[in-house]
Amino acid sequence: MRSCLSRDVFQMFRDACCNVGDGKWGKREEQLGITEYFCSLQYGFINSCLQSLVIERFGQDTWDKLSSLPVFQDTFNTYTVYDDIVTLSLVQETCSLLDISADVFLKLFGEHFFSFCKHAGYDTMLKTLGGNLVEFIGNLDALHSYLALSYQEMNAPSFRVEMADDGKMLLHYYSDRKGLYHIVPGIIEAVGRDFFNSKVTMTVLNQSEEDERTGKKEHVVFLVKQTKQARGTGNQNHSSPREEALFRTMRERCVSLAVKKSGWDLIRAVVTTEKGSLQCTFSPCYPNKLWMEETTFCNAFPFHIVFGEDLKVRQTGVNIQKFVPGLQASNTTLDQYFTIIHPQVTFTIESIRKFINSQFVLKSYKDKHTTLKLRGQMLWMESLRCMLYLCSPKLRSLQELKDVGLHLADLAQHDVTRDLVLLNQQRLAEMELTNQLERKKEELRILSKHLEAEKQKTETLLYAMLPRHIANQLKDGKSVEAGDFEVCTILFSDVVTFTNICAACEPIDIVHMLNSMYSKFDRLTNIHDIYKVETIGDAYMVVGGVPVPTDTHAVRVANFALGMRVAAREVTNPITGKPIQIRVGLHTGPVLAGVVGEKMPRYCLFGDTVNTASRMESHGLPDHIHLSPSTYSELKDAGFNIQKRGQIEVKGKGQMNTYFLLGNLLVSEDSIMGRNCLHTEDSQCQSNKEPDKEPDVRAGTPQEDTPSNGAIARSPSSSDTISPFAWDITPPYETNKNSYNKPEQKFNSSLCVLL
Repeated sequence: MRSCLSRDVFQMFRDACCNVGDGKWGKREEQLGITEYFCSLQYGFINSCLQSLVIERFGQDTWDKLSSLPVFQDTFNTYTVYDDIVTLSLVQETCSLLDISADVFLKLFGEHFFSFCKHAGYDTMLKTLGGNLVEFIGNLDALHSYLALSYQEMNAPSFRVEMADDGKMLLHYYSDRKGLYHIVPGIIEAVGRDFFNSKVTMTVLNQSEEDERTGKKEHVVFLVKQTKQARGTGNQNHSSPREEALFRTMRERCVSLAVKKSGWDLIRAVVTTEKGSLQCTFSPCYPNKLWMEETTFCNAFPFHIVFGEDLKVRQTGVNIQKFVPGLQASNTTLDQYFTIIHPQVTFTIESIRKFINSQFVLKSYKDKHTTLKLRGQMLWMESLRCMLYLCSPKLRSLQELKDVGLHLADLAQHDVTRDLVLLNQQRLAEMELTNQLERKKEELRILSKHLEAEKQKTETLLYAMLPRHIANQLKDGKSVEAGDFEVCTILFSDVVTFTNICAACEPIDIVHMLNSMYSKFDRLTNIHDIYKVETIGDAYMVVGGVPVPTDTHAVRVANFALGMRVAAREVTNPITGKPIQIRVGLHTGPVLAGVVGEKMPRYCLFGDTVNTASRMESHGLPDHIHLSPSTYSELKDAGFNIQKRGQIEVKGKGQMNTYFLLGNLLVSEDSIMGRNCLHTEDSQCQSNKEPDKEPDVRAGTPQEDTPSNGAIARSPSSSDTISPFAWDITPPYETNKNSYNKPEQKFNSSLCVLL
C-alpha cells in the first residue's frame, strides 16, 4: 500500500498544512500563494511522515538540507503538538528545493502517507472501515471522531459521498484550511489500489467557499472513477476460501452434468448449486407495532433526543432531562441548548439530512464552567417527519466524566462508552508514557550531539599537541615507539634582547607580546605545512619533514622563516613601541623522534641536528635567517636569494661556513604570508594543496608533493580560520631504525629538544 488514510493522521496533515492560498505553490516565492497564517496545532506524526517521504524518495542529503534551516528540527515526537507553520514551511521549502509544484508533491505525500500509517500500525483499523470504497470513505468521519479521543487537538476534515443520478460517485471534501486537497487523490487512489484492487482516478469538479457549514470553509468536489483491476494485478488475494470452494464445486458439477444436459438445463443446474450462498435473499421483517413502552425506551436509551423539522424537541431520554432540564419546556428548540460541533453544518433539518451518514457531535453548556458533549447518529423518521438523535456522552477519560458531573452508572449497560472511557484512560496513560520516552530520546540525542562536539574540541586540542597518528595510538592505550628520520630541516628562533624586555615590562605585557607573535607563527605553520615542535619562553622550534617525510622540507622551512621575519615586524616591543626583532637559525640533518612523558606527553626530536640548529640561531644576527652548510645545499638551487656569511666559529662545532637567507625569488611575500587566502576564500591556497590521498608517512620515504622551485605547499587540513594545528595522519609511521648512525651523530646526555 502506498499512502495512508489513517483517520487522525490523515485529518491531521490536511488540516495541518491546508492553509495555502489557492494551493498552487510554485517554483518561485511569489507563486507560493500562502495568504493566511493559522495558529492551529498539529501532532508530530504528520511531520514525521513528511520527513520519511523526503528521506525515502529524495535521499538523506535532501532532508539534511531542510533540517539545517532555522525553522526545522531533526526529529519530531509523535504525540507532541506543533504549529501549522512548521508543516507549511516544510512543504514549501521541500517544493522549492526539489523544484516541483505543490500539487505534485502533496499527491505524492498522500500516497506515502497511506503507507506510513500502515507501517505505524493502522492497517488493520483501516481495512475494517468498509467492504468497498464508498463505505470506506463514509466511515472516515467516524474514525476521525474516535481518534479524537486520544488526539484531542485534532481538527479533522470531513468527507461525504454522493451518488449522482447518472451513477457517478462524487466525493465532497470539507476542511478548515485551504490548498491541501491534492493530498486526497493520492490517498484515495492508494486505498482503492491496495484495499479494493481498483484503479481510482479523481478529478476536481468544483472548489469553492463552503456555504453549507458554519464559517468560511473549503469545499472541494471530486469526481471519482473506479475501475476494477484484473485479479493478477492486485496485491491481495481477493478470493476467500469459501468462494474458492464454491467455484470448485460449481466446476465439478458443471463437468458432471455436461454429458447429460445442455443449454438451459445446464445453466439452471449450475445456478441452483449452493443457491443460498450465491443469492442475497435476506429481507428485514418489521413488527406491526412497536413492542416497547415509552418509559422503557427512555430508560433504555437515556441519551436520545427526538425533534421535528422546526427543531422543536418532542422527546428526550431520562439523562438528557437530568442534565439539560430546560429541554422539557414547551416550544423549546434544540439549537437553544446545543450547537453542532461535527460536522460543522448549520443547525437546520436540511443540512442535517444532507450529512445524515455522518456522526454528529453536539455541545451543550450546563453552566459557565461545564460542557456536555454528545456523540451519536441522526435517524430521519419520514412518517413522523421527525429526527431521532441516538447518542451518548462524548468522553475521553475518567477525569472528563467527573468534570461533566457524570458517573459510569449514568451510562446504559449496553452503551460501549463505558468500556471506551476505561480503555481510553489506559490509552492516554500509554500515550503520555510514550511521549515522555520520545522526549527523553530527543534529550539523549541532543546530549549525544553536544558530547560529540566536545569530543571534537578535545581531539582538536590533542592533535594540536601531538601528531594525529601518535595521539590515536595513545588514546587506544598503545605504546608509541620512537623512529628516526634520515633528513629533515629544523628551525629555531628567539627574540632579540628578550631578557631586557622582561626586566623592564610587566609580565602581562610579555604574555601579550608572545601571544601575538606565536599566533602569527602558528598560522604560518599551517600555510607551509610544517610541524611545530615546541615553544619555551621566546624560543620557537619547528621542523620540516617530520613527522611526514617530504623532499621539500628545506623549502617549506625556509619560506616559513621568511614569513616569520615579516610577521615579527607586526609585533611591537612593549618598551620602545617599535617592531621586535628575531634571530632565526636553520639546519638540515637526521633526527630521532618520539613521545616523551606520560602526564604531559610531547612529540620531541633528539640528535645532533637539534644542537646545530640551535647554534645557528644563537650565532645569528638580529632580523637575519642563518643557514648551515647542509641547509644551504638544499636551497641553493631552489630559487632563493642567499648571501654567504663566511666562516665563523660555532660553539661545539668549530669553524663553519654559514649563509644568510634573504628572500625567495620565485614566490611573492603575499604568498609566503598566505594573504591571498584571506581574500579569495582559499581559492589560491586550494590550488597549492595536495590531493586528498593517504600519505606515505614512513620515515625515509619522502612525499612527492611540492616542486623544488620554492612554491609553497599547504596541507589539506590547513586553513586560516583554524587556530590549532592538527596533522591529518591516521596510520603509524614506519621507521628505519638501522639507518641512524649513533657514533657519527655524537649523541650525549645534553642532546634534547632545547639546549
